[in-house]
Amino acid sequence: MNKNYKENLKNRNIKEEKKRLDIKEYKVKENKGLLDYLIENLGFSRNNAKNILSHHLLSIDGAPISQFDFKLNVGDNIIIAKKPIKKKERSKLPIIYEDDEIIAINKPFGLLSIASDKEKSSTAYRMVMDYLQEKDKHNRIFVVHRLDKETSGILIFAKNEKLKEALQDKWNDLVIKRGYYAIVDGIMDKKEDRIVNYLRMNALNLMYVTSKNDKKAYRCITEYKVIKENKLYSLLDVNIYTGRKNQIRVTLGSLSHYVIGDDKYGNPSNPLKRLGLHAYELKLKNPFSDKLYDFKAPIPKEFNDLFNKSR
Repeated sequence: MNKNYKENLKNRNIKEEKKRLDIKEYKVKENKGLLDYLIENLGFSRNNAKNILSHHLLSIDGAPISQFDFKLNVGDNIIIAKKPIKKKERSKLPIIYEDDEIIAINKPFGLLSIASDKEKSSTAYRMVMDYLQEKDKHNRIFVVHRLDKETSGILIFAKNEKLKEALQDKWNDLVIKRGYYAIVDGIMDKKEDRIVNYLRMNALNLMYVTSKNDKKAYRCITEYKVIKENKLYSLLDVNIYTGRKNQIRVTLGSLSHYVIGDDKYGNPSNPLKRLGLHAYELKLKNPFSDKLYDFKAPIPKEFNDLFNKSR
């Protein structure tokens, strides 16, 4: 277990405990209009409920909402704060693609996909919601999948719940390709390989490689190919055929080639001051129309720069 990770986790928990005292959270258990839900399900008086909304104290999964008739869905997370939550203009949102059903962005590294216990507002979900609600206050999005905070690249959201549920229910059947660029410490002995292993989560929510006989383990399949290398690092084109948590980081780390900047699972070098992992392609099929989407996000400039520098 990495000591840096455990120490950082402890410090973050202490700092964030005070923030959690300033908010109240409620998990939505019934599809209903927002004002009605506050009154009928959460027990607020009509005046209090209207004040919460008119004073901009409420968000859904971190995205500020003030319209009384906003449609809630089961599983939404209502967050009520003590201070107003301001909407932000999103003119520079890194959108890759958008239509009436789906929106895809090139998520920056260091940005959460959705709200967590420790961070409510600085998320990709919040950014996309702010952008869409500038067009129409009734617009909303639904989470289909996630990227780790430290990973950059393609992240998609559905614009209706029906599509979200269909994509999630048949994700592995509908996804044709999940491509990543990964920079690891050292030179790979095998320049390309297909790895089948089994991962399990420990008490600290960290994944580790275990035996295929472990009944609680998840089978995962990872392929990689070296596309660049120098004396210190290797740039890999990685394709995954299963979507296990931290699959690439753990699998490559088990080969003693940790992804650079990954102090969660190892102690590799960190020349880019970020995790060396980028989701560059997501190819999938619309379950209703059979439309084929092939989203691509270019390799980060700093990835190429690391190999173009003379050493």
